[in-house]
Amino acid sequence: MEITLAYGKKGLQIDVPDKNLLKVLSMTNPEPITDTYIEITKSLLRPIGLNQSLFDMAKGHKSACILICDITRPVPNKILLPPILKTLHAAGLKHEEILILIATGIHRPNTGDELVELVGKEIVDNYRIENHFSNDPSSHIYLGKSSRGTDVWIDKRFIESEFKISTGFIEPHLMAGFSGGRKLIVPGIASIETMKFMHSPEMLAHPNTREGIIEGNPFHEEALEIAKMAGTDFIVNVALNEQRQICGIFAGELDKAHLEGVEFVRSRVKDTVPEPVDIVITSSAGYPLDATYYQAIKGLTAAMPIVKEGGTIIIASECSEGIGSKEFTELVKAFSDLDKFLHKIFHEDCFAIDQWQLQEFAKVAKKAHIILVSGGLTTGQKNSIHVPWAKSVQDALQIAFKRHGKNAKIAVIPKGPYILAEIE
Repeated sequence: MEITLAYGKKGLQIDVPDKNLLKVLSMTNPEPITDTYIEITKSLLRPIGLNQSLFDMAKGHKSACILICDITRPVPNKILLPPILKTLHAAGLKHEEILILIATGIHRPNTGDELVELVGKEIVDNYRIENHFSNDPSSHIYLGKSSRGTDVWIDKRFIESEFKISTGFIEPHLMAGFSGGRKLIVPGIASIETMKFMHSPEMLAHPNTREGIIEGNPFHEEALEIAKMAGTDFIVNVALNEQRQICGIFAGELDKAHLEGVEFVRSRVKDTVPEPVDIVITSSAGYPLDATYYQAIKGLTAAMPIVKEGGTIIIASECSEGIGSKEFTELVKAFSDLDKFLHKIFHEDCFAIDQWQLQEFAKVAKKAHIILVSGGLTTGQKNSIHVPWAKSVQDALQIAFKRHGKNAKIAVIPKGPYILAEIE
């Protein structure tokens, strides 16, 4: 059977033997909202969990900050921002009183042409757009300790704004259960000092810190508490279909609007197989999420629930921008022995930026054999990160068949981390 994996901007065609293919996992594909401007405007007038519209809430304020995701997330900012901005202007806020702050988390800043790609030229030309820098202590304000003892440092530009809005979209997330909502605050605009706790080995080792789980997920609970400490006034989150068109809008109170969106998304992205399979072929959902090997690990963790112990996960990820940050690149090159890495982060006074993603990789590698297929990494890069690789998915399949036999059962997740894969 021919299947198209989400890979880069164009996709990747693969051929899986029919006799081996147990299932292709996919989301249900709701019809897109046809007039998004009108429907977003309606959601701003009748928000979830709030008694006032965005217009009424924004009146009387002299500054506003709107958080948006960075270039690694396919959030339709060009669609979301215009009705929000128009509402703020109608409430009396001037262009120069509105800041659009890119919630980069610990990622690199977005500049130049990327800003146009993010929000459109008209917004770039008419509004102040700035990046969050987690490593700049002077740009954060200390809000105290959370109930778990986390030192909370949040970008002062958001805290000092009189009115605070967060945008985003909701999808399964390898740590937070689902993205969106509180995640624009943590890690979006939190300092590296705060993220040392949020991405600590102990936090990530908790069995509920994973895709699809909200209740009892310590990462979600801590992020929500911190977002409330930061004083988020209003969120506008969306759900996207397979064509990345808006199919759901969830605007209003931070927690209630997000949870309503989560249940909508869960109902359309969950798919199952009757039993664990020998081989999973997956992706990192294509551009922009598969731009680095760092992001590709999200495709691996999404596939982990349905692969057998000792099975094989084949991941196709373009990695057009390379391995990832300098810190992550050095980390994966340094540790060919994952047991030594895990011992170091759990038992020594050690913290390195992006170590959490290698910890997530280690979870998968403890369960399954991994084969990477990437056209964007050089041979030298692939050899340096201690991950078995193949030139194509077909070559990777032959390696997997030698390991599991010619009758091995295969599941395919063409859109990787956008699917919540489970056993029936």
